[in-house]
Amino acid sequence: MDPCPFVRIVIGSLALKFPTETKLQSSTANLDCKIKLKGFSAQATSIPAFFQEQEAILDGKIHACFNFSKSELLKFIEKSNGKPSCLNIEIYGGSKVGTFGYFKGGGKKLLGSVLVPLDLKGLENVGHRGVVIQNGRVSVGGGGSTAELNLNVRAEPDPRFVFQFDGEPECSPQVFQVNGNVKQPVFTCKFSFRNSADRNLRSRSSLSEPSTSTSCFSSCTTDKETSVKERKGWSITVHDLSGSPVAAASMVTPFVPSQGSDRVSKSNPGSWLILRPGDNTWKPWGRLEAWRARNNELGYRFEIIPDGATDAITLVNSTISTKKGGKIGIDIINGATPLTSPNSSFDLGSGSGSGSDFGSQPGSGSWAQLLYRGFVMSATVGGEGKCSKPEVEVGVQHVSCAEDAAAFVALAAAMDLSMDACRSFSQKLRKELRQQDQE
Repeated sequence: MDPCPFVRIVIGSLALKFPTETKLQSSTANLDCKIKLKGFSAQATSIPAFFQEQEAILDGKIHACFNFSKSELLKFIEKSNGKPSCLNIEIYGGSKVGTFGYFKGGGKKLLGSVLVPLDLKGLENVGHRGVVIQNGRVSVGGGGSTAELNLNVRAEPDPRFVFQFDGEPECSPQVFQVNGNVKQPVFTCKFSFRNSADRNLRSRSSLSEPSTSTSCFSSCTTDKETSVKERKGWSITVHDLSGSPVAAASMVTPFVPSQGSDRVSKSNPGSWLILRPGDNTWKPWGRLEAWRARNNELGYRFEIIPDGATDAITLVNSTISTKKGGKIGIDIINGATPLTSPNSSFDLGSGSGSGSDFGSQPGSGSWAQLLYRGFVMSATVGGEGKCSKPEVEVGVQHVSCAEDAAAFVALAAAMDLSMDACRSFSQKLRKELRQQDQE
């Protein structure tokens, strides 16, 4: 079945040009930038500042992205009542870069903003080469500013495969590929406990349920005294329609409460291995860690594991609301650095941007650039106590076979199950998640 059409609005090459008379403390000063589009979470980045007589070094860096499925784009157009939407780029500065003449005093304050009209109706059928919406320099409004912002805004096609669970992962659901109103079954999931009597799961490729292997990572722990309060041994195996296992998620580090608490802490997270079949055995593809963060949030970190390597490469590290749920998203905007999570808050004082120069991180980071660029995947995660049927999107460029898609489906299942694994130990889990010795 064909992938679903998506459109990606890309904002890049941002740099602010000041007139000669502007006094900066440093010619290499960076400013903070907040990029907003109605209906989306604001995205944060930093941009360089340069003088009129200088030339900006424009390296094609991407600063922000906004994604639309075809249905979302149509709804967005309908809500706008024919009026063009506007991309709002706000620029902030403060004591770190001196006074620009637009304000006085320390702290981060608004220097000015730029509005970029978006004719979303004209983006319904973006060709494979994309559309340039605006490119060049525009005046920055606000405070009598004579500064100019260099920017490049374009729309690109970004087709994705969409998968939907027809039930909660612990209920061993089917997984459908979705395209508009058409749904086609592609996978089945089997949830089980590795240390239970159910060890008879077999397939035509003779792979069994993934076992606990302490040799994969030094952080993996073995079973301790049965009296220890812990959630352990969960496993979910993804099969294709022929019954062959094509991916799995195996809980390799139990989820245990921190000392004197009933919650899983960041200092001692639980973890999963995401596994793929190879040479008639399971091979680790990625590792997911999860814990209970502050402010009723679920913290998580996903790392990819290069084949045959011992060091993992972090692709995403963020949080999700335990009350409302959210999305795990992997979006590599410059081939090196993940895009700021849509669930992350904008912090002018953090100085953390959503992008980095392509190829700026040598070593193992450059390995990730070769395999993962642009939108990689996203998956919905339900809040605590809510019925959760994950929906998974995977970029077409990252799927060349069923095992590729299944690995992301297994990751989505592990992420959703982590919401339950990190629940307060004073709360009882649903029966599907409790072993017989916990009844």
